[in-house]
Amino acid sequence: MAEENFLTRQFEANRDHLRAVAYRMLGASGEVDDAVQEAWLRLSRSDTSDVANLRGWLTTVVARICLDMLRARKSRREDPMGPHVPEPVDETREREAEMADSVGAALLVVLETLQPAERLAFVLHDLFAVPFEEIAPIVGRSVDASRQLASRARRRVQGAPVPEADLSRQRKIVDAFLKASREGNFEGLLAVLDPDVVFRADDAAVRLGTLPEIRGADAVAQLYKGRAQAARTALVDGEMGVAVILGGHLRIALRISFRGDRITGIEALADRERVAALEVEVLEG
Repeated sequence: MAEENFLTRQFEANRDHLRAVAYRMLGASGEVDDAVQEAWLRLSRSDTSDVANLRGWLTTVVARICLDMLRARKSRREDPMGPHVPEPVDETREREAEMADSVGAALLVVLETLQPAERLAFVLHDLFAVPFEEIAPIVGRSVDASRQLASRARRRVQGAPVPEADLSRQRKIVDAFLKASREGNFEGLLAVLDPDVVFRADDAAVRLGTLPEIRGADAVAQLYKGRAQAARTALVDGEMGVAVILGGHLRIALRISFRGDRITGIEALADRERVAALEVEVLEG
């Protein structure tokens, strides 16, 4: 009972902070309170005896919950639930108004245009100073890829388009990677892979016959040597990547991370729900 009371006090002490995180992730909607309540349920069911920073732990939990909500919302192709939803009920209107004033309606409108992972990376890092090392496992990407997400989101928030030169350069890298892969050109693959490149696959991709993680240029080049026959260069959620099209359907999406002129990370997504939630544009020519 004493431990439960302690957790309750700690949670209540952080409730406003958690609502602020959820609000910036989800917008002015009833989902904010749902996310915070779910965080409390997870806290009450968890062993937090080894948690040194409960505020940070709760922030991560709320962020994961909100990310799931955003992805579910996107997969249902619902209209964004941002600042233009119906007014909240009386008992919450004043609190929502105060939060809206603190965030700014203009920022909320821009946040609604971001992809779920972009929004999370930007909100946690730029608005709540969460390090990318903690953001990376939440979005299921590398630290470098998480940093790219936030950078891309930051440019959109600031009204600056993603430099076409960057996308053009990255496309050439991906095109070269796929060409070398199809031709079984091992040296060609090594030329575009960073020596410390990391390949990661979700559970669905692992079931198709790959390892969950492969590190190093030699190992990743060996994996892709002689493959990619059905792969096409594509924009995956607005970022340069790869779409694997089989039978006229998108089966696998590869998220690609870059450093300079080399590929530093490849994330293979084959889970049907996750793939369906992606915005993928195959680049022809």
